[in-house]
Amino acid sequence: MKIIRKKTRPVKVGSLTIGGGAPISIQSMVTTPAREVTATVEQIQRLTEIGCDIVRVACPTEDDAKLLGKIKSKIKIPLVADIHFHYKLALIALDEGIDKLRLNPGNIGKKDQVAEIVRKAKRLKIPIRIGVNGGSLEKDLREKYGPTPEALVESAGRHVRILEELDFEDIVISIKTSDVGNMIAAYRLASRKFDYPLHLGVTEAGTLMRGSVYNAVGIGTLLEEGIGDTLRVSLTADPVEEVKVGKMILESLGLRKGPRVISCPSCGRAEVDVIRIAEEVERRAMKLKKPLTISVLGCVVNGPGEAHESDFGITCGKGKGMIYVNGEQKRTVTAEHLVDELFREIESAVGEKKSQS
Repeated sequence: MKIIRKKTRPVKVGSLTIGGGAPISIQSMVTTPAREVTATVEQIQRLTEIGCDIVRVACPTEDDAKLLGKIKSKIKIPLVADIHFHYKLALIALDEGIDKLRLNPGNIGKKDQVAEIVRKAKRLKIPIRIGVNGGSLEKDLREKYGPTPEALVESAGRHVRILEELDFEDIVISIKTSDVGNMIAAYRLASRKFDYPLHLGVTEAGTLMRGSVYNAVGIGTLLEEGIGDTLRVSLTADPVEEVKVGKMILESLGLRKGPRVISCPSCGRAEVDVIRIAEEVERRAMKLKKPLTISVLGCVVNGPGEAHESDFGITCGKGKGMIYVNGEQKRTVTAEHLVDELFREIESAVGEKKSQS
């Protein structure tokens, strides 16, 4: 499947580019306040290790904003400051050397305050993401349309005009709502209306299982249509899970290459705990960088066939399993050592040593 992406303006976020045909980046947001520097940095390092490209930090207070520089000095990926209502916090965040600012110009207040933020962002070459959310739609638009795709896009257009009137066009747009259908329709409208990069996501999507499904449907539908330049899978869960799901969405559409684990659903023929083995293989494989296909099959019905098509694989029998490398039988291993021995083969072949952690 070849996806033809809509061409949008390129926007630089630190060392990364969003839009302009650049690879689709995965974002997440830490759950710790910026003022808890050690905990925040530790969480960002976990996100980075699993494949996060850009991270956002909430800054509700001046103390939070003033510590952004310290956080940035300890991490390797671009840092985004999340600012609402208080224009001085945005100015402090810019002074601290952030890579992107997330705010809604309309909720900052006075136009001269917005202008001060924009002048500084332009001078420092820091982009601004306009984030429209279905739960915080302007009162007049809600009364005119209700929480519809048209209302969301019109709201985004208002914020864009504020920046454009200040001669600022280094903009990324997000239009999120918890209703998947409205989210898809809103981004389709926005894609026709704007040529700025679009940040995709279903807001307030829910806990790990429900949120993953809702985001996969919403984000995946748009990506398949060529819409979207960056994404966040919002989950009520550990942010690391957001990045894992984001990677899988991109990989499923061929938009990012990485390890793929094929595993059977298990059945009465299985004589080992296939579910446990597959979950452990998936967990370790998420930290691999190279595009590999790894199969985990519970019996001999489909196992050998799938293993022959995989880079690495396991076919299970009674209390043991056969390890395959490049489609060829390698050796038989007891069930309790299957995963360790599989990754020993992977590490030996591809030179990646971090899969045990």
